[in-house]
Order: sequence, then C-alpha cells, then structure tokens
Amino acid sequence: MQDSSPSPAMNPAELPTALPTAPSTELSAAQIKEIEKQSFRQAVKDCSPTLIGILAWGLVVGIAMINTHFTIAQSLGMTFTVYAGSAQLATLPLIAQSAPIWVIFLTGLMINLRFVIFSVLIAPHFSHLKFWQRIFWGYMTGDVSMIYFMKRFPTEKPEPGKYAYMKGLFIPNWIAWQIGSVAGILIGSEIPESWGVGFAGTLAILCVLLPMVLKLPALVGVVAASVIAIATFHWPYELGMVLAVIVGVLSAMACEEWQDRRQAGAAKGKV
Repeated sequence: MQDSSPSPAMNPAELPTALPTAPSTELSAAQIKEIEKQSFRQAVKDCSPTLIGILAWGLVVGIAMINTHFTIAQSLGMTFTVYAGSAQLATLPLIAQSAPIWVIFLTGLMINLRFVIFSVLIAPHFSHLKFWQRIFWGYMTGDVSMIYFMKRFPTEKPEPGKYAYMKGLFIPNWIAWQIGSVAGILIGSEIPESWGVGFAGTLAILCVLLPMVLKLPALVGVVAASVIAIATFHWPYELGMVLAVIVGVLSAMACEEWQDRRQAGAAKGKV
C-alpha cells in the first residue's frame, strides 16, 4: 500500500494548505478550468517522490502472488480488483494453506479497516458526487495519497481544484502500483530476493513520510500508533495494526485540539 532521492518534488511539510480562497461562484468557467489543471499538476508533482516506492511494493506483491503458485490470470485478477498490498500479502499464505474462506476474508477485512477511517475523513469533501463516483474513488484511495490530500485540504469547505487535486494523487498512485505489480507477476520469478526490493520500497516511503511528522500532532500520533503496534504485534489477524491506526488518529486529533485551545487562550490573554 511504498530509489533514490525524493528531493525533486515539493517537501510535504511545505505544501500550501489551500487553493485560492475565492468562492467558485465568483470565478469564471475558464478560471475554474485553469485551477483544476493546476491542481492536478500540483498533486502529481507532490506525490511523485512516493511513486518509486509504491512501484517497488507492487513488485513485491506481484512476486508473492506468483510464488504462491497463482496463475498469471489469477494474479492479474487479484491485483486489479483487490488493490490492497498489505491485505494481499497477509492473505496469500492463508490461500496457499487452503485456509477457510471466512478466515481469509476476515484477515483482509481487519487489515483494511483503516480505510474506514480514511472514508470518514474524506467523505465530507465529496458528498456531492454521485454514488458510483464515491465507490470508484473509494477503490482508488491509497494510504500516502490520503496523507497528502488531508494536509492540502484540512477543512471540508468547498474549494475549486479540490476534486482535481484528489485525482492527481490517486491516479498516479494506482498506475505506479499496477505497473509494479504486473511486472512482478510477469518477471518476478527472475528477480532474486538478495536485491531487497521490498526493503527499498520501505526506505523510499520513509524518506517521504518523515518530514510530515515534524509538527507536534503528527508526531504524537505516530508515536502513539507505533507503541500500540509494537505492543500488539502478536495479535491475530493484524488486529493490533487496526488499533494502532485508531489510537494514532485519536491522539493526533487530541493534540491538535489541545494546541488550538492553548493558542486561543494565549491570544485571549494578550487582549
């Protein structure tokens, strides 16, 4: 669900938090169209450092499916319909061992429960979309893409370019993943484990994500989630990871709320 250097793109910590604040009703159709183009291009630029890592992770999952003795058709079917690397890696050994279908399903469900949290966060931004559009973009949602989107648009207020920015994050993420996964399916058996493809992908993603935890709420959330994840490492069905995500999000929100109250109190004291 990610090389070299991620430096060519904008540092995530420096991303602007909003597009032009003028209401879309005050903009002409040509202006809105230009904002949409700029937003899409900016999103592609912002997420570009992560794409090599995501491609590498897709390659790892593609190799894993072939090593589980899936046929090429089965592997391609799974990568295009499931599109969830951590769930695929967790369920492949269960499939290989002919585990009961409910165990396989429950394992994948537990690992991907974090996407329920993502849905709660992003749904208010696009509640105006048609049902099939919300289903489609829900399928396209990725972990890193969500981080970039929520950093760029922390509030739910309508802003021109928001939809285009989401597309510019989700589409390249999906393409990079599928290129890596398909490559792993087709040539994975020829890639030696000593190349450490999976570890390279992890390092690439870490290089991009670390600058995002420079602010206190994000740091608190990461520390809280890390502690829970380590403490519950041996829990079955990756339930500890789900709990870690929930605790991390709640901790970050609580810290941000505390900061807001503190700043409000300081401003009131100065008055």
